[in-house]
Amino acid sequence: MGILSRFKELMSSNIQAILERTADPKETLDACMRSLKSDLGAVKAETASTLAAESRTKRALDDCKAEIRKLQRYAERSVQDGKEEEALKFLERKAAEVQREAALQNAYDEASANAERMKQLQDKLTADIGEVEARRSRLKGKLAAAEAQRKINELDSASSLGGSSLEAMEEKADRAYDEAMALAELRRETKGNSDLDEQFKQYDRVRAAEPEDELAALKAKLYKKESHGRGQAGE
Repeated sequence: MGILSRFKELMSSNIQAILERTADPKETLDACMRSLKSDLGAVKAETASTLAAESRTKRALDDCKAEIRKLQRYAERSVQDGKEEEALKFLERKAAEVQREAALQNAYDEASANAERMKQLQDKLTADIGEVEARRSRLKGKLAAAEAQRKINELDSASSLGGSSLEAMEEKADRAYDEAMALAELRRETKGNSDLDEQFKQYDRVRAAEPEDELAALKAKLYKKESHGRGQAGE
């Protein structure tokens, strides 16, 4: 399908409407850009051909008009010279050129209209490409900002998790320290109890030795009494 046959389609295309109907703006923008650049390349190529056709038909039309004017002068001169038959021939040739002029005029009008359409298409596609490029740049900026924000969120999340982890480690260290101190205190108390037990054992040994001492004392007392009694009997 030639580019001119798509004139209405291309001129009526609306980038905004296309983007509103898509779920993936980035992919759609890329596809639009490829399509627009392809169409613009075709328009530029056909524009050159159309402009050449316009120039060619314009020259042919101008030449035909010049020929008509020349034949008209020849016919008038022939009439002035009294050469009516010759004047008639010039007028007949002029009539043929007038018919030819009409066809050349139609060809030129069509070529000129086509050239104008190509210019409109080129301007439209160039504007659309500019719009799509601007949209892509804005979208690229938004995506970059979104990616940057995502990384910031990840860093914030990691920092938050790191803080929680650090607090947990500090709490664990505090528990370990408290447990160690409690164990040390328990050991000191246990040692103190051992010393006290030893004191009680010694005390018990002292108390266990008291009956023996009492027995020895009793024996000594009895022995003293017996000695005193024997002394009195000897007197």
